[in-house]
Amino acid sequence: MTRLPPPVVAAPPPTAPSGVTASVHSWELATAVDGPGTRLTVFLSGCPLRCRYCHNPDTWRFEDGTPTPVGDLVELVRRYRPVFTATGGGVTLSGGEPLRQPDVVRELFTACRRMGVRTALDTSGFLGADADDELLDVTDLVLLDVKSGLADTYRAVTGGELAPTVAFGDRLAARGDRMWIRFVLVPGLTDADENVDAVGRIVARWPTVDRVEVLPFHQLGEHKWDALGIPYSLHGVRPPDAETQDRVRARLRSHGLLVL
Repeated sequence: MTRLPPPVVAAPPPTAPSGVTASVHSWELATAVDGPGTRLTVFLSGCPLRCRYCHNPDTWRFEDGTPTPVGDLVELVRRYRPVFTATGGGVTLSGGEPLRQPDVVRELFTACRRMGVRTALDTSGFLGADADDELLDVTDLVLLDVKSGLADTYRAVTGGELAPTVAFGDRLAARGDRMWIRFVLVPGLTDADENVDAVGRIVARWPTVDRVEVLPFHQLGEHKWDALGIPYSLHGVRPPDAETQDRVRARLRSHGLLVL
């Protein structure tokens, strides 16, 4: 991922963390993805799911990441704080699955809160039970991936179970926590009307959802699967055409959702 030079702008000193070490895959600074404004997105290593369309299979193994003191991440955030202030951006933790390392999320987001930097958690929700209230209290936005609305389809897509994601969404809604929902549209895998409607019914019961993003499947990560020697089941699958995307967005809107 991109390694950018620090902006030459003064910023306040960071709050000293307690010594937690993260397993970090990479980080990037980008605009219009992973939350509002310019985001510093840190990709943590480790994920319990094996999504068939994953574009970062190199983040699956916790032990493959670079051990990084959370203090170093806090310093990185401090360096870019003026950019976040100017753009309404902040820090996003992604992966992999960031809730594989809940102590890291809690520690970094607590430091961000003290610096006035807004936070976003990009998660499948599969490990939502590992996010305690203290962690969620310092999380400004959850980017929740609802990978399927039907349990069988979810299992076929991820190798895991849908129920933990639904339970996590229910808990976030009950707490009043803001969510952006993400749904990856894969032709022949997640695009069936019954699956899309099931996603719509689940999400519609969460009143704190600001928006639903339909993310068209792409093949940009295919080369990583090949390089890692991992069998890839979606060779030759094309991105969804405009008609399919319009159909899916319309079905989700029929559930009263703001869909992008």
